[in-house]
Amino acid sequence: MADYKCCDCGMGVKGIVCSNCSSELEHATLVKDDGSEVQVSQCPNGCGMIKSPMCHGHDMDLSLIHI
Repeated sequence: MADYKCCDCGMGVKGIVCSNCSSELEHATLVKDDGSEVQVSQCPNGCGMIKSPMCHGHDMDLSLIHI
């Protein structure tokens, strides 16, 4: 399970779920044509992806929680 936390305020989110297939989204890194990286959360079943959570204008820190 991916757990995202803001390093500025401590606000966090976890368990982001795809509304199409109810699968938990997985963290991934998308490399753009210019070589820069974007953190995304994507459906493991190929339904799509979203920009990973942001807070205070920057990406939240990711930690993986194993249950």
